[in-house]
Amino acid sequence: MEKHCDPKLNDDVQGTDDNSNHSSSSSAAAAASSSKNPHQRSKSFSFRAPQENFTIQDFELGKIYGVGSYSKVVRAKKKDTGIVYALKIMDKKFITKENKTAYVKLERIVLDQLDHPGVVRLYFTFQDTFSLYMALESCEGGELFDQITRKGRLSEDEARFYTAEVVDALEYIHNMGLIHRDIKPENLLLSTDGHVKIADFGSVKPMKDSRITILPDASSDDKACTFVGTAAYVPPEVLNSSPATFGNDLWALGCTLYQMLSGTSPFKDSSEWLIFQRIIARDIRFPNYFSEEARDLIDRLLDLDPSRRPGAGPDGYAALKEHPFFKRIEWSNLRAQTPPKLALDKGGQSSKGNDHHDSSRNPNHVRAGSPRQNDGNIDTSSQAESSGRIPRTASIESFDSKWKQFLDEGESVLMISMVKKLQKLSSKKVQLILTNKPKLIYVNPAKLVVKDCIIWSDNSTDLSVQVTSPSHFKIVTPKKVLTFEDPKQRAFQWKGAVESLQSRVK
Repeated sequence: MEKHCDPKLNDDVQGTDDNSNHSSSSSAAAAASSSKNPHQRSKSFSFRAPQENFTIQDFELGKIYGVGSYSKVVRAKKKDTGIVYALKIMDKKFITKENKTAYVKLERIVLDQLDHPGVVRLYFTFQDTFSLYMALESCEGGELFDQITRKGRLSEDEARFYTAEVVDALEYIHNMGLIHRDIKPENLLLSTDGHVKIADFGSVKPMKDSRITILPDASSDDKACTFVGTAAYVPPEVLNSSPATFGNDLWALGCTLYQMLSGTSPFKDSSEWLIFQRIIARDIRFPNYFSEEARDLIDRLLDLDPSRRPGAGPDGYAALKEHPFFKRIEWSNLRAQTPPKLALDKGGQSSKGNDHHDSSRNPNHVRAGSPRQNDGNIDTSSQAESSGRIPRTASIESFDSKWKQFLDEGESVLMISMVKKLQKLSSKKVQLILTNKPKLIYVNPAKLVVKDCIIWSDNSTDLSVQVTSPSHFKIVTPKKVLTFEDPKQRAFQWKGAVESLQSRVK
């Protein structure tokens, strides 16, 4: 099976044999050197987190934290030491097939060079014939999202503490010349004692003056702005295709603070389309129980001009830290303070995790190689539904107004993607659209002509989805069977979206 993998993948992601066991001091030297030579691309980079000769049999695997398109994160205890890690397991074949080596490599080397108590640490890597492995710091406190869900909403003191710790870590990340681009409660993990650690650097983008050493062929997107992240936290400038800036993360911080205090994201709506419309219009409504200080900080962080957001202007993070909302925060002693008490999971769900595919991500985001890390106790799809989050299976195309012409008045898009319609001797690219009517449409994207439209009743026998592989699925009706291939391997997500809609209309 090794022949299916790019032979460069091993060295490119893991580091060469000569670099597999270097000290942290040499890594620091490399980082210092890169600060003198901005965005340095070096072939002699020394990894702090070494490549080890471990095998998966050296670990006792536990619950699944999260699953992505080509990776999953599991709780893994090293048998000889008893140390617990969050082990990220990545599929080599998929990475090579989808040309994701550069993105995986970038995440690996960025995590290797970051050293801050508010950032999840990478300890070591290893590989086998089929997979790449990254041993990450295990955050036994779970996600901040879980705390919000279990408590309904956080008190202002709790939200203030967590937000301050995120600000502290973001200041470090931005000072290193990096944009995270996917700040949200699911990516803010909690240590056993409750301190925040930023995780999931799969969408990270180094700026031109970054202090991070970049190896050859490691990159994020080089376009002006590629859509990454999660719908409800995406800033308006990204939807308008403006270049990425530190302000992107600060907008997401404002959305996250709003969610801590209210229990829901500020731009929540019934479809991704409507979420984007509300973001562009800056349609935000503050609950009356928000304090004046909290409302003002969120309002400033959600400024349509990214350069005016506190932390992004000429005064830097001083302007953000000095905001009245943080008046009781001791910034110099932040990590020594006592965090809020963690709420335990009262649902009694199994701790063995689940095997469901993660539907909370944009495919352009998943390309960066990091799954959503939930605590494995709550089914991803049911959690998304209960929290009002829209399954993240559509791309930025769902915001493109050209698809709106195919909708009736009051109809909204629930899922949309470019797929291949398979016939006996050929295949054609089509835009497949699922709406809340319920209706399935597939459109010729070149001619913008509807090729077929399926409207079904609340009788589930009228329409079903059969999955034959992660990429292939069939839409079955009494009159026809349509076969599709989704290059992003979201066949199960299409099935889940249709069946979820069917269950709601009954």
